[in-house]
Amino acid sequence: MANNKRVSLNLNVRGIGKSPTLAINELSKQLEHEGRHIYRMGLGQSPFPVPLPVVETLRNHAHEKDYLNVNGLENLREAVAHFHHTKDNVDIQARNVLIGPGSKELMFLLQLVYYGEIILPTPCWVSYAPQAKIIGRNIKYIHTSYENNWDLTPDQLEAFLDTEHDQYKPRVLVLNYPSNPCGISHSVHDLKAIANIARKYEMIVLSDEIYGQLHFKGQHVSIARYYPEGTIISSGLSKWCGAGGWRLGTFAFPDAFDWLMEPMAAVASETYTSVSAPIQYAAVTAFMGGIVIERYLWHVRRILSHLGTSCTEILRQAGLRVKMPDGAFYLFLDFSPCSEKLRQKGVTDSTTLCEKLLEQAGVAILPGVAFLRPPAELTARLAYVNFDGSQALAKSETIPLNGAIPTDMHESCCDPVFNAVNKIAEWVND
Repeated sequence: MANNKRVSLNLNVRGIGKSPTLAINELSKQLEHEGRHIYRMGLGQSPFPVPLPVVETLRNHAHEKDYLNVNGLENLREAVAHFHHTKDNVDIQARNVLIGPGSKELMFLLQLVYYGEIILPTPCWVSYAPQAKIIGRNIKYIHTSYENNWDLTPDQLEAFLDTEHDQYKPRVLVLNYPSNPCGISHSVHDLKAIANIARKYEMIVLSDEIYGQLHFKGQHVSIARYYPEGTIISSGLSKWCGAGGWRLGTFAFPDAFDWLMEPMAAVASETYTSVSAPIQYAAVTAFMGGIVIERYLWHVRRILSHLGTSCTEILRQAGLRVKMPDGAFYLFLDFSPCSEKLRQKGVTDSTTLCEKLLEQAGVAILPGVAFLRPPAELTARLAYVNFDGSQALAKSETIPLNGAIPTDMHESCCDPVFNAVNKIAEWVND
C-alpha cells in the first residue's frame, strides 16, 4: 500500500526535498541537541530586531481580525508604492501592488499563472528552480563566473538568447541583487544593457530586490528604472526589516500588467485568502519609513559591511577566492585554489565539502550545488548572520555615524561569525 501511495504523487514533486536552507538549520539544531557545538552559517535569517515603530504598530493593531482585500490593505499598497517611488525612483501605482504571505509565495503564484520559461542566472537562490519544477515550467540556466563577479553580463544574456530557436517565446528572467548567495549587485551600466535586451526580446523581468535596502552604501538601483514597462519588483519585510517570520511580501507591477496581476489575485483568493491583518497594518509603518527606520538601516548596513569585509579578508588569506560583497549578508566561497588539499581530505565536490566541514569543524554552510552550480565545483555559501543583532545595533549606536566599527566589536557581539570563518580557514589548511 505504501508503494502505491508513492506512485500516486504528482510527478513534479517526486524527489523534491526540503529547502536546503531550512534543512541545514534543522540538521544544525539536531547536532546541537546531540551535544555538538555548531556554527550555524547556513540559514540566511536577519539577526536584527524588527524596528521598534513597526513592532508598536503591530501591537496596536493586534485586535484586527477581519479578512482583508486579497490584493492587500489599501494603505499598505499606497505605502509600498511610495516606498518604490522614494527609494527606487520608479513610478508605481498603489493599484498595481499585490501583498502576499512572503515574496516566496508571490513568486510561486507568478510562475503558476504565467505560462512562460524561467531563465535563472546561477548561482541563484535555492527556491527559484524547485518552484518552477513543482509547477512544471521549463527552466534555462545561465552560469556566471567568479571572473565576472558572479554577475549575469549583458553579453552572456544576449549570447544565450541568440542561440534560442524561438527568441520571442514567453520568458521570465529572474534577477536578484544584492544577491543571495553572493552579496553582489549589478552595475548601472549592466542594468541599462540588460533592460535593453529584455525590451528587445519582450521578456518579463522579475527583479527580486528583497535585499535592496541592505546595499552597504544605500545605493541600490532597481532595473525597473530602465525597464518600467516589463519589470515586476519583488520585496518584503524579511531581510531589511528583520521580520522573516512575519511572512509579508510585495509585488509591484508595471501599469499595464493587470492581465497578470488579476489572475494572481484570483488564485490567491482560492488559496491563502489574504495576509494576516495585524502584520499588514504594521507593514504600513515599515514601508512609510521615517527617521527611526532610516537610522536603523544605516547601522545595519554599517555592521554588515564591516562583517562582510572582514570575513572576506580572512578567507582570502586562507587561500579561498571570495568576492567582496556589495550588500546583503552572504559570501559565495570558491575553494578551487585549495582543491589539492581538499582532495587529500576526500573532497571532490561541493556536497562532500560541506559535509566534511560540518563533521570535522562544526561549521554549517550550504554547497554550491544547492544554488544550481555544477556539482563538482568547489563552491559554497556562507551566511554571516550568526550573531546577536540587538547587541550589535546597541554597540553601533554608541559610535559616531562617521566612525568605523571598532575591532572589539568582534568579541562583544560577533564572535560566532569570526570563530566560524577562522574555523573554515584552519580546516582548509590543516
